[in-house]
Amino acid sequence: MVTIANIDLDDGAYVEWAGFVGDVPMFATADGDVIRVEGGQTVLSIHDGLLCAELVQSGDALLTGGEDGKVCRINSDGISTVLTDLEDSWIDQIAAGPNGAIAFASGRNATIIIDDKIASEISLERTIEGLAFAPKGMRLALARYDGVELHWVTSGGSTQVLEWKGAHTGVCFSPDGKYVVSNMQENALHGWRLKDARHMRMQGYPSKVKSISWSPKGKWLATSGAPAAIVWPFTGKDGPMGKAPKELGSMGKLQVTCVACHPTEEAIVIGYSNGMILIVKIEDGQEVPLRSEGKGAITSLNWNKQGTQLAFGSEQGEGGIIDVTS
Repeated sequence: MVTIANIDLDDGAYVEWAGFVGDVPMFATADGDVIRVEGGQTVLSIHDGLLCAELVQSGDALLTGGEDGKVCRINSDGISTVLTDLEDSWIDQIAAGPNGAIAFASGRNATIIIDDKIASEISLERTIEGLAFAPKGMRLALARYDGVELHWVTSGGSTQVLEWKGAHTGVCFSPDGKYVVSNMQENALHGWRLKDARHMRMQGYPSKVKSISWSPKGKWLATSGAPAAIVWPFTGKDGPMGKAPKELGSMGKLQVTCVACHPTEEAIVIGYSNGMILIVKIEDGQEVPLRSEGKGAITSLNWNKQGTQLAFGSEQGEGGIIDVTS
């Protein structure tokens, strides 16, 4: 039996991130608050307008960036540390890297923090629209107009430029580090196999892809942007090239707005435009409903490390924790 514990967030506050810091549920809203849930609720006023949030790789702290130019780290106890303050700048991209490394971007400039100190800075000719660290090593991907750039942030190695015409609005590495995939402003994804920069075109979406999630071993890439979760196979040496994706969790005309792969099993949790949440097994498409509907579209879904609880948030300020073990 599935149980849901609804969390009382500010009514109408867009939930930028919902998940677990350590074992503690937290919800970051666009108005700048982080709500910590442990033996009750504590509201932490972190930013004057929050634009981005990401969990550190160890899972024990949340990184946030805001309209106030601050980059903050919140640990599981709710203690907040301001890592940098650019005052009048907007911090709209943030990424967590190996060994506690952090990257954030404002406009055309990216800054890398290691051991709580600025280690390096990168400036591009175009606005930085996405950041992601490679799973191993200090290599940073930066999405911008007409492609993605890969920079070594500490060793001074050569920059690799992955060109593709159009606006790239997000970027990620596959868990094995063999592929880079970008979100496009058009209704598509684009990818590259890094060993030879071979292109991978993933098209056919009826709307923009805003949410992507890799399965634990990188066998599948789940995406939003359609009335079903579009799941691309990344097995074999050519990734998804020449292969059709799976379409999972189709609910008629309902749009998929958020996806999150289970941390240990080959399954995906899917959030929809009406607040519905569903979990689907990738191999056979078996479905289990977790939430029937809500006030607004699901904007964030994240599992705890054990894959036993799921935190969710919506564009209308709804949040909750779903226990899938009871």
